[in-house]
Amino acid sequence: MRANQVMATGVVTVPADASVYDAAFILLSAGVSAAPVLNAHGKMIGIVSEADLMYRPELGTVAKKSWFERLIADDVASAREFIQSHSHRVADVMTKNVVSAGPRTPLPEIAKLMREHRVKCVPIVEDGTVVGIVSRSHLLQGLLAREAGDAPKVDDDKLRGAVLAALGKQGWASSGTANVVSENGTIHLWGYVTSPTVKKAYQVAAANVFGVRGVKNHLAIMPASIHPGV
Repeated sequence: MRANQVMATGVVTVPADASVYDAAFILLSAGVSAAPVLNAHGKMIGIVSEADLMYRPELGTVAKKSWFERLIADDVASAREFIQSHSHRVADVMTKNVVSAGPRTPLPEIAKLMREHRVKCVPIVEDGTVVGIVSRSHLLQGLLAREAGDAPKVDDDKLRGAVLAALGKQGWASSGTANVVSENGTIHLWGYVTSPTVKKAYQVAAANVFGVRGVKNHLAIMPASIHPGV
């Protein structure tokens, strides 16, 4: 399987001119741990994560150095750390050297990137534009989709695209909270929805796409208290 078969396409992003408070709100509202940071032209220039926002003077969580650490500290490094923890601009606190991959990158390579760079998600970039994101949960979704077995091969890329297109026409469907995985013609629905009725609607919509051999609905019902926007 490849990145474009499991990636989430409704990518939550943060504008480069956002404040750290804006970024924290975006991450919490979307229920994600990290988001690509885009410039005015829509190009990714970094990624901001929960870890980038955790150590702040407002929270009293900035680590205090011992007298020995202060003695041997490099001035440039110390200044950089100060900016990271005290600046209110996302562009100053984000991770600039982003680990990314292409849509056709095999999942074993994605997993290797996560392990070697100790990241929880990998933005999927094509021609400089973020087209999706693969998280650890997406890798697990792909793993479970393998239970479709040795059925004759189908074009899962096209089938997934057709299902996403069908869902995109529905006002009740959200690419920000639900994901689609296709494996040998079986569609797996993952993520969160707002009600049992919407969950059923996802199932019906996917099943009605030509070429779908079956639908496995793993969608969970999101408690009303944490619905986006509430």
